[in-house]
Amino acid sequence: MALSSNDAEAGRQQREVAENENQFTLSNIKLQRLIHLTDYLPDLQIHPNPLDHNPFFHPVSEFYITPYDVILRHILHDLSGAFPSPGPHLAYHRAGPRKQIYFNQTHVRAAIVTCGGLCPGMNTVIRELVAGLWELYGVREIFGIRAGYRGFYSDEPVPLNPKMVREWHRKGGTVLETSRGGFDLHKIVNAIQDRGFNQVYIIGGDGTMRGMVEIFKEIKHRKLYIAVAGLPKTVDNDIGIIDRSFGFQTAVEMAQQAIGAAHTEAESAVNGIGLVKLMGRSTGHIALYATLSSRDVDCCLILENEFYLQGKGGLFEFLDNRLKDNGHAVVVVAEGAGQDIIPRTESQLQEKDESGNPVLLDVGSWLKSELKNWWARDHPKDLFTVKYIDPTYMIRAVPANATDNLYCTLLAHSAIHGAMAGYTGFVCGPINGNYAYIPVEEVAQAKNPVNTKDHKWAWVRSITNQPDFVRG
Repeated sequence: MALSSNDAEAGRQQREVAENENQFTLSNIKLQRLIHLTDYLPDLQIHPNPLDHNPFFHPVSEFYITPYDVILRHILHDLSGAFPSPGPHLAYHRAGPRKQIYFNQTHVRAAIVTCGGLCPGMNTVIRELVAGLWELYGVREIFGIRAGYRGFYSDEPVPLNPKMVREWHRKGGTVLETSRGGFDLHKIVNAIQDRGFNQVYIIGGDGTMRGMVEIFKEIKHRKLYIAVAGLPKTVDNDIGIIDRSFGFQTAVEMAQQAIGAAHTEAESAVNGIGLVKLMGRSTGHIALYATLSSRDVDCCLILENEFYLQGKGGLFEFLDNRLKDNGHAVVVVAEGAGQDIIPRTESQLQEKDESGNPVLLDVGSWLKSELKNWWARDHPKDLFTVKYIDPTYMIRAVPANATDNLYCTLLAHSAIHGAMAGYTGFVCGPINGNYAYIPVEEVAQAKNPVNTKDHKWAWVRSITNQPDFVRG
């Protein structure tokens, strides 16, 4: 099909930006470079977007995203000049459909893989990738990869279609199954190449994104006609740059149920403490937001804010006073908190999980034991109860709520539009409320710790009245 003059001009603009975006600076804005397939396959054919003829859409001039539509990473600025922002302001390509695509939709073979731990919304993302590829672009060859990265070379792909995945968003977990480890770069890329996949959609957390970087680099090195798109998944919300990861709001909602149960148990006992351990191995966002949302928490412990147990200003002194005042207390602790003060054996110091991360000790069980020892030592004649709740697997295995389901749909469609437009090695996600394409290397390196100097943490402390755990 011949391209119109408008189509040709839009294609020229896209190539122009792709060639010059490293130097693209306008009004102190620096556009982060995305890799395009034409960077190493310059003779690819351009195709008109089939959305032009999709009965569900009526594209107007504003419908398609141009190469010049960008999203600023930081949108807050001090106009007084007292605190000027250093350097150029980073910007990212806005996600969405492009006027031209670089794939003939009838020749697309797409692969979808889920890696790492479970997270609410994983099945929704798979469902929407399948539905979006099928209904928006007419792709008919879509395959699921079982059991994470190792599934590329150890198992047969599963053909997927909209009828098969229609109810998947109502299920927790991932129907495709997942795993950690099993990353063998050359086996994975060889399998992708041998099976004729030319679009690969990777759903996973920071470890998965680091693996995606290597897959993308190897595909680029081999100059293969394959677009690789990442969809960031982490229930802990520990991936940087993006506003939040899918499943996080569902996790906070479920965490409140655990906190509510702990509060009921605590206030129903004499000197009762409800202790809740929440997910958050490398950041305390779930604990923070659940604390702010529930208002039943007396102390929130996260790894970004070190704490100690004994002495003036310590946890025991605070809980002693709270029990005297209220007769009960609720403590929320993120799983990554307190790891520096829990005794470890030499072997535990060296232990790693299948993803290469240090194995965390169970801060919840340790803290429960320390609380009982403290009370037996300091108040041997008084009643005392600790009810410990660990809702980890309940939280991460449930289906996504309405907000996360909508997020997953927009995320999946963003990934599809980007891959069809010829971008590769990118991750999609919301930045300041707008969906963007981010180079996967940035996402793999970016962290998202709780900022204990901002207003949210101050709000936590004002609600709980907990100590700041700064030794005098």
